[in-house]
Amino acid sequence: MNDMSTPASAGDINALVGDVIAVRQLIRAGTYTGETSALVPGIVQGNVAILPEDWADEFLLFCHRNPKPCTPIAVSEPGNPKLPELGDDIDVRTDVPAYRIFQNGEPVAEVTDLHEWWRDDLVTFVLGCSFSFEQALIEAGLRIRHRDIGATVPMYRTNISTSATHRFSGPTVVSMRPFTPADAIRAIQVTSRFPSVHGAPIHLGDPTAIGIVDIARPDYGDAVEVRPGEIPVFWACGVTPQAVIENARPSLCITHRPGSMLISNLPNSALATF
Repeated sequence: MNDMSTPASAGDINALVGDVIAVRQLIRAGTYTGETSALVPGIVQGNVAILPEDWADEFLLFCHRNPKPCTPIAVSEPGNPKLPELGDDIDVRTDVPAYRIFQNGEPVAEVTDLHEWWRDDLVTFVLGCSFSFEQALIEAGLRIRHRDIGATVPMYRTNISTSATHRFSGPTVVSMRPFTPADAIRAIQVTSRFPSVHGAPIHLGDPTAIGIVDIARPDYGDAVEVRPGEIPVFWACGVTPQAVIENARPSLCITHRPGSMLISNLPNSALATF
C-alpha cells in the first residue's frame, strides 16, 4: 500500500499539466495524492463508487433516478478494474489519488491503492464530475475562486432529498462557487451544455433555503469567501453517493476522497451536448 505522506511537489505536477499519461503515472505510483481539479485541463474527470455486485443493479437504478448528482459515464464488469471507455490504460485500483473505504456505512480507511481491498465481485461506477464543466467556465472567462486560491471546492449536505430506491436514500450534496449575478447567469448557460457532469445549478442564493446553516463550514472540501456583490451558486455534486452509502450501509464500498478524482483520457468536449 502506498504511503500517503510523500506527495509530489507543486512544481513536479505543474510541469506535467496537460500530459494525462504522465500525471496518471504519478498518481499510480502514489507520488501524487492530492486534489485534481487543476490537473490536465480539458480532460474528463470522474467521481468513483465501487460496490459489491449484489448492490450494483440497485445503485444503477438510484443513479437513473438522480441524474443531476449521479450520472454514470462508465460502469465496469464485476471484478474488472479496467474502464476501456475512459482510457485503455486505466486501472481503477491504482489511478485515483486517494480512496475512502467504507464497511457497513462507516469509514474505516483511506488508501492510495486498492490491491489489499480488491475483490472479484466489485463493480466500479465512474460518475460525472464538475471539474469537467469548470474548464468550460474558465474558457468562458469566468473566475473560479477555489482554483484561484489552490483549494478544494466547498461541498455541503443539503435538505434536498434524493429519489430513493429500496436501500439507497439520503441528502443531495452540492458544490458551491461564488459569482456576481451576471456571471452566475453566464455560468448557468455554460454548464447547461454538460448534463452528464451535473448540468445547470440546482440553487442560487440563500444557502439556508437548502439546509446549509453555515456556508463558511463546508462538509467536504475547503471554505471559500463569498464577497460583497456575489451570490453562492450551487451545483449537484458527485459526492452525494458517499452520503447515501452511509445510510445504505453495504458491507463494503469504496469511493474517491472528495476532490481527488479519476482522470480519464477523454476530452471534456466529449460530454458536451451542444
